[in-house]
Amino acid sequence: MTEQINPDGPQAETLSPTKRALAALAKLQARLNALESANTEPIAIIGIGCRYPTHANSPKAYWEMLHNGTDAISEVPPQRWDIDAYYDPDPQALTKLYTRSGGFLLDPIDGFDPQFFEISPRETLTLDPQQRLLLETSWEALEHANIPPETLFNTRSGVFLGISTTDYREQIAAAAKPETIAYLGTGNSLSTAAGRLSYFLGLTGPNLAVDTACSSSLVALHLACQSLRQQECHLALVGGVNLMLTPATTLVFCRAGMLSPDGRCKTFDAAADGYGRGEGCGVVVLKRLSDAQRDGDHILALIRSSAVNQDGRSGGLTVPNGPSQEAVIRQALEKGKVDPALVDYIEAHGTGTSLGDPIEVSALGAVYGESHSREHPLLLGSVKTNMGHLEAAAGVAGLIKVVLALQHEEIPKHLHFQKPSPHIDWEELPLEVVKEARSWPRGDRPRLAGISSFGFSGTNAHVIVEEVPQTDPHPPREVDRPLHLLPLSAKKPEALADLTHSYITYLSALPEEFGDVCFTAQTRRTHFVHRLGVIAADPAEAIQKLEAHQRKEEITGLVGGKRQGYEYSQVAFLFTGQGSQYVGMGKELYETQPTFKQALDRCAQILDAYLEQPLLEVLFGDQGWRLHQTAYTQPALFALEYSLAQLWISWGIQPQILMGHSVGEYVAACIAGVFILEDGLKLIAHRARLMQSLSSDGGMVSALTDPETIQSAIAAYPDQVSIAAYNGPESVVFSGERQAVEAVAADLEARGIKVKPLEVSQAFHSPQMDPILKDFASIARQIQFSAPKIPVISNVTGQLAGSEVASAEYWVQHGASACEVCPGHSVSSGTGERRSIV
Repeated sequence: MTEQINPDGPQAETLSPTKRALAALAKLQARLNALESANTEPIAIIGIGCRYPTHANSPKAYWEMLHNGTDAISEVPPQRWDIDAYYDPDPQALTKLYTRSGGFLLDPIDGFDPQFFEISPRETLTLDPQQRLLLETSWEALEHANIPPETLFNTRSGVFLGISTTDYREQIAAAAKPETIAYLGTGNSLSTAAGRLSYFLGLTGPNLAVDTACSSSLVALHLACQSLRQQECHLALVGGVNLMLTPATTLVFCRAGMLSPDGRCKTFDAAADGYGRGEGCGVVVLKRLSDAQRDGDHILALIRSSAVNQDGRSGGLTVPNGPSQEAVIRQALEKGKVDPALVDYIEAHGTGTSLGDPIEVSALGAVYGESHSREHPLLLGSVKTNMGHLEAAAGVAGLIKVVLALQHEEIPKHLHFQKPSPHIDWEELPLEVVKEARSWPRGDRPRLAGISSFGFSGTNAHVIVEEVPQTDPHPPREVDRPLHLLPLSAKKPEALADLTHSYITYLSALPEEFGDVCFTAQTRRTHFVHRLGVIAADPAEAIQKLEAHQRKEEITGLVGGKRQGYEYSQVAFLFTGQGSQYVGMGKELYETQPTFKQALDRCAQILDAYLEQPLLEVLFGDQGWRLHQTAYTQPALFALEYSLAQLWISWGIQPQILMGHSVGEYVAACIAGVFILEDGLKLIAHRARLMQSLSSDGGMVSALTDPETIQSAIAAYPDQVSIAAYNGPESVVFSGERQAVEAVAADLEARGIKVKPLEVSQAFHSPQMDPILKDFASIARQIQFSAPKIPVISNVTGQLAGSEVASAEYWVQHGASACEVCPGHSVSSGTGERRSIV
């Protein structure tokens, strides 16, 4: 084994000059290797948001469009401009458009909720819809990544946006009202399209708006990957947006002869006659691979490498340069150390022009000609044939297509390819256009694809994308929760209704486990003020209840409302006391929830030293009849309540304050850290044993009336009955000798007062407990107590417990006097002794 020498260590002075030099060289090499590894680390894509033509408003809908080979080109919607007023089929008509079609978003682009994004109505009047679309799509991308947006506040997260179109500014500038002119700049500047997103989310990482024309969003992706690898940011939102709001830009491109008359990109086809314009928005969420793995993110695909260059002095400003395209592809392959033979597919720039397509294919052939063959060709396709050229947003649209293709193990059909272009030497090039959808299954090597995007200003970008390495599937769950909570929320009631409808549709064809969906809704979504929660065992039950709620029916297991105020309410845990036990309690949790089972098993193991029968036999087995004997009741309740608290805490429900009802205060104190679990169980087991040893001729009754009425009723039995607890202004428990207690209860019931005998074997919190106090005190003094780390409401005082709770004397008094009562009360015992009940 080679000795590792630290040139900076204490032994360095004793080393020879040669060894010191070798050690320093080795240290330098290690640093260089680490730096190279960081600079080439793959970037994980963990979330996608998109809005594309033909209602492709989600990754799922976008894939359906691609898988079905949908042609999303349509005539110009009347909401954009009157196409009849602008159209003339004559390409020479100087003030007219010779195309009537393009790839348009069919959903309204003005259906924006400015209040959701904290934008005033006045500011909205001059806000470019591209900014609106970007805000919505970015939020959806973060939700797709299972990242609550508020968790990114004040983090070094970056925004990298491809954007170039300024239709809205040109349309509304002249018509702006004086009171809205102040917002023209922020509402229409390309820089604030990116900046507004960082402002709204509170991101402090790099923020760039990139305009390299058609390659903008892929260049933005390249810059984001560099920023992540250099640790300028830890998460990046990368996107591209493009909307066609006026005929102005289309008219410019018509005059330049760039557009196809039918509005379609017939890429690589002999009929290629220009490109069709398209619009939409796509956003991806990126992290370094190591960070995504550490955070347990769902990784969709990996960006292996990327490269950017320029055409330089080509045949014209807008004329593509084949050697530059070839160079940028080679650079991306070299940076990622990717063997060209491993690349299966290229999502081409492929706009459908008779000049640009042959140049691009020739460059691909030069790079991949030797690594591929007619038997193993490089596959080509372009999403522009589905929905047109999205210009600044085109690159990220192609990227998302490739990610979805990797996930679905299918390369979608390339449309409008009837007759191969005669300007491309297909016979000599090992390339093949995907005329029909092609299976792309996982194999014994990683699947890789390249994506190209070339700006008409000459800036070229190429990205290499790789599948996520296959990992062992999660083991099937042996048990699951029998019921799940699905929480839904929104900022407005109308939005909550829309979300409810969306979940009904989603649950109707649920691809995931229902429990996983509920978990994500609980922990990976922002919870707004208008809320709806439904408890269900499966999707069918959830749908049934949500639909009933839509019909405004009263439904068990469904609750809705509005959170008041802006601060989250504190969570309190209340642990119940004796009388709440029943045979089999907790059995379903024990059988289905590992955390609960582990905690209960631990309690049972500790209690083996104190109980004659095993706790689990008392709870779930043939010894269930013992559960109503005090010696078993109290330890069983402690163990069950402690285990339930551990389960809730494991779900992220953290108590800010604790309270217990008699026996329950022992559990509250344990959770608060007043004593450790072993000592808590020791205390409660001895307490229960001592109480069990007392006479069983005792009883307790709860009455729904005021303390004065009870004091009057028990006055006839001064030595037999006393007040045990003040549970509330109209809820009092009295305790004592059974016959006297029953007589008082009968008297109260005759007066119309509701009473309920408690299922107990002794008269707790009464003078009947006095004989055991000395022995219990000796046990309590063996325990090490600490001040509570979580606030606890005292049974003895009714106030927040202070240092007194960390003493044996407190727990002796707790057993003797009444508990869980209203402040300010005291009661006389049957012996004339004053007992503090408070």
